[in-house]
Amino acid sequence: MSWVFLIIAGICEIVGVNGMQIMAKGQKLKGFFIILIGFILSFTLLSLAMKTIPLGVAYAVWTGIGTVGSAIVGMLFYGESKR
Repeated sequence: MSWVFLIIAGICEIVGVNGMQIMAKGQKLKGFFIILIGFILSFTLLSLAMKTIPLGVAYAVWTGIGTVGSAIVGMLFYGESKR
């Protein structure tokens, strides 16, 4: 179950970063709540996953999911450069 928590935590990280993009586009309140919910869920699930998954592994996977996912969302939905 810890791996499921970790994967969902990574997805929530992507949601939080997406909230930053929404705020930058001018929807401050909506973006703020998306950031808040995304990061609270992300950190909570990460902490649950780390009860059985070693810190280094959990952090590397969580960061990787967040980084790659945020880059893909930026390219697909916000027209960011693919280079």
